[in-house]
Amino acid sequence: MSKTPIWKSIALTLTSDIAEGRYNTGDRLPTEAQLAATHGVNRHTVRRALSDLAERGLVHARRGAGVFVSARPTDYPIGKRVRYHKNISASGKIPGKRVLALTTRASDEAEAEALGLQTGDPVHVYDGLSLADGQPVGLFQSVFPAERFPDLLDALSENASVTKALQTCGVPDYTRISTRLTARSASATQALHLHLTEGAPVLHSLGVNADPDGQPVEYGKTVFAGERVTLTLSDE
Repeated sequence: MSKTPIWKSIALTLTSDIAEGRYNTGDRLPTEAQLAATHGVNRHTVRRALSDLAERGLVHARRGAGVFVSARPTDYPIGKRVRYHKNISASGKIPGKRVLALTTRASDEAEAEALGLQTGDPVHVYDGLSLADGQPVGLFQSVFPAERFPDLLDALSENASVTKALQTCGVPDYTRISTRLTARSASATQALHLHLTEGAPVLHSLGVNADPDGQPVEYGKTVFAGERVTLTLSDE
């Protein structure tokens, strides 16, 4: 069984420290010499860990001054009314979405159960990336009942917003009726999309949204970059 490289372990530790608020935006990290002494390694190993953080936009170096934190986690409320654009804007960042794929296929057992369908019933699937200030913070997949919303993919191709697409399909509003959060490690594919190191901490969110009549309209799965997002519980 292969071991995690020491530099990667140091990078993950520093990433967690930043995500948990031990170092805030603008704070200077310990020097290479201090980090080397703390972790019992040479400065070359520390330098590689810091380079990894810099490549991911978490820190930046100032010549003669040290290495400073350049990113802070984005607060993302999870409640009855989860709206990505509103949540990211409220955090002071510019929201964005990138469409990766829009497809129609047969539903699996979990999707069918969440949406009140029979396994194998057709569903529309929207795969994409959620961005904050141009940086990927979440890799998501939204699943919708295809027979109820035959024109949904066309709406999503014109506007990446799920809220606006559902409105064009006759759903004026929707609310979250269930959410499940799980902490995991990023797979190679997830790390590639989210610009993370494989094995970095991520948060998996499973949620079901329903229309005003209580009928499920969306089954959503999102993998959040743990170092860039702080999920908070909201009553709204």
